[in-house]
Amino acid sequence: MKPLISNALSIGERTFVWGSRTYIMGIINVTPDSFSGDGLLATPEEDAGEADYIRMAVSQARRFVEAGVDFLDIGGESTRPGALQASLEEELVRVIPTIGAIANEFDTLISVDTYKAPVAEAALQSGAKIINDIWGFHADPDLAGVAAKYHVPVILMHNRSSWVHAEVREKLGGRYVGIPYDNLIEDVCRELMESVQLAHQAGIPDEQIILDPGIGFGKTVEQNLELLDRLEEIRFLGYPILCGSSRKSFIGYTLDLPTDQRLEGSLASAAVSIVRGADIIRVHDVEQAMRVARMTDAIVRREA
Repeated sequence: MKPLISNALSIGERTFVWGSRTYIMGIINVTPDSFSGDGLLATPEEDAGEADYIRMAVSQARRFVEAGVDFLDIGGESTRPGALQASLEEELVRVIPTIGAIANEFDTLISVDTYKAPVAEAALQSGAKIINDIWGFHADPDLAGVAAKYHVPVILMHNRSSWVHAEVREKLGGRYVGIPYDNLIEDVCRELMESVQLAHQAGIPDEQIILDPGIGFGKTVEQNLELLDRLEEIRFLGYPILCGSSRKSFIGYTLDLPTDQRLEGSLASAAVSIVRGADIIRVHDVEQAMRVARMTDAIVRREA
């Protein structure tokens, strides 16, 4: 496998050595409509307030931390196909108190899943240490500057999501259809490098850049399967790779299963992504994914 531009990332006192093992990012969704069904605001109590969902988020974080997770990724806007965009005020109210509460309780690294500069800055001030941008600096021109100002790592994702190409089925949820690519891998690589260029222009160094090929974001079921199988070609760009395939609709449509029955499909895709070169896997089912990662690493990283 091609060597990376930088083989390690240091955040505070922690150092992540790419290729030594697979790192695990646990997902905490502070949303009412997450595609995965785990949004903490989707509670049966109509009068559930801020204290309730923050308590649930801290409880979920505790379970993930006890399982040995490396990162906690906290977001306040659903990214499912066809989802309504959260306002800046809604996202701030959901995310910032949650990050503050979790940061006060645990020393596990927190990434904020947002593409809005004001949310990212407030999150960093509340204890987050990483920015995870699903639009790769293309949605908010100020976000790269926030990352540079606070000298934090960034996860830049490829994304061609569009309502025009979104299709929703009652059992299986949303997916994308008819997404045009001239050449899937070449297009994804080129557009990821456009995001890298935006990072460079803001003064973000290579060692603080992580790329995400955007499984499930503006790709059809077949395109997602191909992208996952050819993930190593994305890693040829020279940057560490985060892969997030957990519970995604391409698994549901492949197996004809709703989100609450996609564990095995998620773990299979996680194992393949590790074999194909993923450095971080972003998952909902942390305990099970940890075991899959350890076993897969034992097979493919014997010389690391």
